Order: sequence, then C-alpha cells, then structure tokens
Amino acid sequence: MLDQQTRDIIKATIPVLEQHGTTITNTFYHNMFNAHPELLNVFNKTNQKQGRQPMALASTVLAAAKHIDNLTVILPNVMQIGHKHRALEIKPEHYPIVGENLLKAIKVVLGDAATPEIIDAWKKAYGVIADVFIKVEQEMYAAAAWEGYKPFKVVAKRAVSDQITEFTVQTDFPLPILKAGQYITVRVQPEDEVNTAWRHYSLCSMNTSNGLKFAVKREGKGETKGLVSHYLHDHVQVGDTLDFTAPAGDFLLEQNDKPLVLISGGVGITPLLAMLEEQVNHNSQREICWIHSCRNNENHAFKAEVEALLQQADNTDCHIIYTAEQSRIDADFIAKHIPQNANIYVCGSINFMEGIIDLLKRQGWNESDIHFEPFGPKMSVVSV
Repeated sequence: MLDQQTRDIIKATIPVLEQHGTTITNTFYHNMFNAHPELLNVFNKTNQKQGRQPMALASTVLAAAKHIDNLTVILPNVMQIGHKHRALEIKPEHYPIVGENLLKAIKVVLGDAATPEIIDAWKKAYGVIADVFIKVEQEMYAAAAWEGYKPFKVVAKRAVSDQITEFTVQTDFPLPILKAGQYITVRVQPEDEVNTAWRHYSLCSMNTSNGLKFAVKREGKGETKGLVSHYLHDHVQVGDTLDFTAPAGDFLLEQNDKPLVLISGGVGITPLLAMLEEQVNHNSQREICWIHSCRNNENHAFKAEVEALLQQADNTDCHIIYTAEQSRIDADFIAKHIPQNANIYVCGSINFMEGIIDLLKRQGWNESDIHFEPFGPKMSVVSV
C-alpha cells in the first residue's frame, strides 16, 4: 500500500507522462536491450520499429498513474498483458530489470525535473504495480495446461487465402479442453537470426481430435516484412517440429442469450471462427450476426468453413464486405445490422479495430459489451 504523499507525487507526474511518455518508454527499451540483449528473444521487432510496444507501455504506465489510488481499475488490462507475459515465459525475476531501466529512462528524459522525490515515488509505485502483475501471472502459470514450451509436429499446412496459411500441429501428450478465443505462442529460430522469436497466433478451432489449428498471415514485405510469419510460410513444412507454450488469453466467448455479433477484418477472422464453432455447437438457437471485412474474394479466408457453420445455426445474419469493391463498415451499416443489446466481439488490425470500436461507442454501445483481441500490444482504444 502506497502512502498518500507517494500517490500525490505520482498523480502530479501525469501531465509529464502525457507529454513525454513514449519518449521515456523508447529510451527504456533502448537501454534495457543494450544491457540485457537476451530479452530481444521476447519482444516483437516489428512492434518495436513501428513504435507500438513503446506506445503500449506508455499507455499502461499512464493508466497506472491515473488510477494509483485504486489499481483494481486497471486489472482488465493487467489480465490481458499477464496472459501474454505467461505465454512468453516472463517471470518475477524479470521485473527488477524492467524497474531499474524504467527509472533510468525517466531520469534521462526528464533531466533535472526528475527530482529525487519523483524517482523515489516511482520506485515505490513500480514495486506495487509489479507485485500486481506478478501475483496475476503466478495464478496463470499454475492454471496453464503445461509448463514451459512443448514440441509439436506439423501434420498439415494449407493456404486458406492468398495471404493466410493454416497449420495443424500434433503432440504425443493429451491436449487440454480449449476455450474459443485463446491463442498459442510459437517459438522459432529463423535463419540468420541470433535471437529466437516468439509470436502469438489465435486458434482456429476447438476441435483437437486432429491437433491444434492456427492461421498465419504473411505480414509485410521489405523493411516491414514479418520475421516469423514469413519464416512459417516459407520454411516450415509438414513433418517439421515447432515449440509452443500453453494456450492463453482472455478474449473468451460469453455464453448467454444476448445476440452474438462477430466482426472481423482480414486474419482477425481466426479467433472468431473458433467462437462461431463453439457457439453453434453449444447453442444453435442464439441469434448470430457474422460480419467479415477483407480486400476481395481471394483474400477471404475460411469462407467455406463459416458458411457450413452458419447453416447449422437457426438464427443467423451474415455480411461480407470486400473493401476493393464496396464501402467499408460505417455508422449506417452498424445502426442497420447490429442489435443494441448484443455482445460484440471484434478482431483485426489495429486500424480496423480502432475504427469499429469508435463507431460502436459513438452509437451508444457500452465498453462492457465490446470485446476485442488486438494482434500486438494493448491498443489505445482502452480508456485510461
């Protein structure tokens, strides 16, 4: 528990964090990787280059400062980040490294303005915040289906669109009961790379009779080329072995009688396909609205699978938007097709999700009814 003086100092730094937060976190990552290059194994290089990871950390630090009197407010964010930390094998011993380098970054960026009182207050606050994460993550480690990473054999690989490939992997040990919306985390060692690389990929199906299924989009090209996605597409073949940590994630389907709306963009279809499968198998009477946006028919993944599942349900509404041929999802579309009392699940690129969630909020939907899964660091659409 932080004393009142410490909390007051933290709150007094909020304007500074709003102005210099990303500069602080960029400096933090630069210094930490120089001092601990082994941590480069954990972080996504593309997210670092494009500034997503520093922005996400700055947003998290700012949220903690704004809610320092009651950190339970940020627990939903902590839970989402905690799932990724558990999947990446982040352990309690990593937190002192982060704290040390974060305080150093504050000193570097703020200079003389970073008084001993401010640094001391943030040292205390970081200790409390780190303890919240550590406690949450310890519970996640205890509940995980397996410890560490385990080898899986690739038994099938098929193109499901012009950019997306589905992989099926099997292992010798019994698989856990999966939850729709969960992801698995793969660890690979691309050629010509010093460090290993980890990536999260949503599961496409809850049916484990043939193994685990996940889909990967070939991301970017040139300098923006996705390291792991291109490696999986170009180098991993049937018969190869990949290492995975246990399924994780809090983007989970709620079972109730409210209409279910599933909105996906591009490869964001993957967790929503699993949700559709689970919902049809659990309660085919529930009203389902399926909305998928992609560039064109060639870019449309899992088209046949979705059509087959929707045919098994009794009350469905399906909308496919090809952005190369027609307008994108807008306010009129949402007002016309989405029931006000629905549970809404959104997944896609950051720009896609920010746009959809902004439209939903503007038309009166509560945040509690909007569920989302970003492919990457926690998005800025979450209120701080």
